[in-house]
Amino acid sequence: MKSGRTRIKICGLKDPAHAKVAAQAGADAIGLVFYPPSPRYVSAEEAAKVAAALPPFVQAVGLFVNEKESAIREILRRVPLDLLQFQGDEPPEFCAAFGKPFVRAVRMEEGVDLVEYAHRFSSARALLLDAHVAGEKGGTGATFDWARVPRDAPLPLILSGGLTAQNVGRAVREVRPWAVDVSSGVEASRGVKDPALIVEFIRSVQREDAGQDA
Repeated sequence: MKSGRTRIKICGLKDPAHAKVAAQAGADAIGLVFYPPSPRYVSAEEAAKVAAALPPFVQAVGLFVNEKESAIREILRRVPLDLLQFQGDEPPEFCAAFGKPFVRAVRMEEGVDLVEYAHRFSSARALLLDAHVAGEKGGTGATFDWARVPRDAPLPLILSGGLTAQNVGRAVREVRPWAVDVSSGVEASRGVKDPALIVEFIRSVQREDAGQDA
């Protein structure tokens, strides 16, 4: 499914200091949640401060859930986002309308066809696989059966949903995703990141990659 190291995204950051910790530990991207019901929600002003704390080559990803086009364009005007993540029911044409690369989240409910999904969202850079929890749009801390992930998906896959420093090594070993994405698994309490857990998670991924290359 992929070769080389596993990319790492730390999602739901609200504090510039936490973004610096993640970047220094080896994260490839951080996620900014523009979904008001989420405990990880950031305003455009807050998000701009977090993005400004990132060093070169660490991406700022904006997460949206069924947001209006005008609101997304306003955030893009104010926040230097490198990548968009659509976590709701947005169709392919909407996701591609902003002149930015994007990833499309897939809630892994029963019967979902990832190959069909990848063809439908063929302009996406990757599919982000998350657990299906009724009434929730992500960040639940729930996992799904990783055996359901196909080995020959047409797009790169980002594994999300219930990952922690304790299980991410096994996840990388079993799924071989292009990237992993964590949010609740590096929190001291709901919506509040723990810098030590961020570092521990990244180290766990790096150790697994090193073991596979040995």
